[in-house]
Amino acid sequence: MSATRPRLITGQFVLIVASGLAYFLGLTMLAPVIPRYVESALGGGSVAVGLGVGAFAVGAVLLRPYAGRIGDRIGRRVLVVGGALVVAVTTALYGLVESLAWLACIRLVAGVGEAAFFVGAATMITDLAPVERRGEAVSYWSVAVYGGLAFGPVLGEAALGDGRYGVSWAASALLALLAAALGLLTHEVRRPHAAPGAGGASPHLLHRSALGPGLALFLGMVGLAGFWAFVPLYVDDLGLSGSGGIFLLYGVLVLAVRIVGARLPDVLGSRRAGSAALALCASGTAMMAAWGNVLGLVAGTVLYAAGMSLLYPALLLLALSGVSDSERGSVVGTFSSFFDLSQGLGALVCGGVAAVAGYRGAFATGAVLSGAGLVYLRSAANLRGRGLAQPSTIGGCDVAAGHQ
Repeated sequence: MSATRPRLITGQFVLIVASGLAYFLGLTMLAPVIPRYVESALGGGSVAVGLGVGAFAVGAVLLRPYAGRIGDRIGRRVLVVGGALVVAVTTALYGLVESLAWLACIRLVAGVGEAAFFVGAATMITDLAPVERRGEAVSYWSVAVYGGLAFGPVLGEAALGDGRYGVSWAASALLALLAAALGLLTHEVRRPHAAPGAGGASPHLLHRSALGPGLALFLGMVGLAGFWAFVPLYVDDLGLSGSGGIFLLYGVLVLAVRIVGARLPDVLGSRRAGSAALALCASGTAMMAAWGNVLGLVAGTVLYAAGMSLLYPALLLLALSGVSDSERGSVVGTFSSFFDLSQGLGALVCGGVAAVAGYRGAFATGAVLSGAGLVYLRSAANLRGRGLAQPSTIGGCDVAAGHQ
């Protein structure tokens, strides 16, 4: 049976994953740099750190739905190349600002570029994938995301050293430029265009099929905002020399699960895989909050990484089920907007909690909201904004009843 499976890994597929890897290495190498820059160079506290980290996601969420429509109407390649170039230019400007307000403004613009790149690249990946292997394709695409997350922060701390912020900005910008150059080598995938009035692009800016899965993603991902913003500072309280090892552990584990278990969202079904993911996310952040030492942080990170490895592919697969090719970009744009919203609002919320209850309070916030996401995912009857009475099947799995 495996001999008859349609081919997934092609030269174009590898090229867009390589572009994504360069992009996310540049993006995530700033994970330990931005919080320290805000705290030490700009003299900000926990709320300021949340604002500095979260402004990027606010910019992304503003463009995400529009990026999906641009991708459907003009093409994915322009989003990949243009988005990476915007991120490269704005990152190079970080060193020219000396106030939190200007940093937040520039990161907001960088977030617009991020929205364009991610929507273009992620949608191109689904264009290249046979429908029955789409969940597997999303998992392999996330190798770029989490390959960056595994090694980017380590690269960032090495570049930063004792305060070499200029080196950090330059290295990050060059990696974004490399992503744009690789994007130039891609080409558009031929796809059918729906006739006007016959199921073409959604008339709504936010695609209804992505709203339910997107809300579940939002609730599960708030904890990630707290993790990104405050682990680099929390490790100082624990006596560790840096956060690179924690981010490396997290990224490598997610990368391993996404590679070895690439077919899990297809095999388990969207709801079952998403439910397991949210339960693990809640358990991991709860452990970080309750167990205030290095072992608690490491063990919590392991559980959290296991949850994050499944969450995005499972819920994106649910959002895409039964959607026409002409609407796929809009679905990806709408769905990924909830990721940005979780990181923008989540960083602010977790920052506010951390100012009152400490860094472990921020982790506890993520645990509570992941638990709420699990309850919602298990109880909601219509997660896709369209009735699930006639479920779609992907790879032989009933995505509507995958939890049964």
